[in-house]
Amino acid sequence: MIVVGLTGSIGMGKSTTARMFSEAGVPVHDSDEAVHRLYAGPAAALVEAAFPGTVRDGVVDRTRLAEKVIGNPAALKTLESIVHPLVRADADAFLARHRNAGAPLAVLDIPLLFETGGRARVDKVVVVSAPTDVQRARVLARPGMTEEKFASILARQVPDAEKRRLADFVIDTGAGMDAARLAVGEVIAALT
Repeated sequence: MIVVGLTGSIGMGKSTTARMFSEAGVPVHDSDEAVHRLYAGPAAALVEAAFPGTVRDGVVDRTRLAEKVIGNPAALKTLESIVHPLVRADADAFLARHRNAGAPLAVLDIPLLFETGGRARVDKVVVVSAPTDVQRARVLARPGMTEEKFASILARQVPDAEKRRLADFVIDTGAGMDAARLAVGEVIAALT
C-alpha cells in the first residue's frame, strides 16, 4: 500500500482536497478529526492534568485550551507532546486496517507534515497550494480569525514555496474545484 501524506499551509484547501480523495474511494485519515475524537476520549484526562480547567463534561474545551497555549510556546510544546503521539497511534491503526483490507493507496491528512517530521512516515507527499491572495481571503473569512492570528500561524509553518519544492505532487486549489478534482484523479492514477 502506498501511503500519501497530504499537507498544505492554512487556507490552501487541504480539507476540501482530502474530501476529493475520499470521494474517489481512497481511505483518508484526517488528523484534525482524530484530535476532535481524542479530545472527547483518551486525550481529555491527559490534557486536563497538564492544563487544569480545560475539560468540561469529559471533553476538552478548545476555547479554554487555546487561552492557555496561544502565545505560550512552552505550553504549546506540552500540548503537542500529549496529542501528537495519540494522533500518530490513531493513524497507524488506520493504516494497518486499510493495509490488511488490501487498499492500494491511503492518505494521511497531516496539516504540519513537514513541521513535525511526518515526511518519514509517508511514501509520497501531496501539497495543496493556492495564490497568496486566495489563501489570505479564505483564512480571514474564518470566524474569529484576525491578521495577528493568521501571521502567528504562518510563522509556525514551513513556507508554501518550500512545501511545494519538497512535494512529489502539487495540487493548485486556486484554479477551482473542477481543476483540483482533476488533479486528485491524476495523482491517484499516477500512484495506482
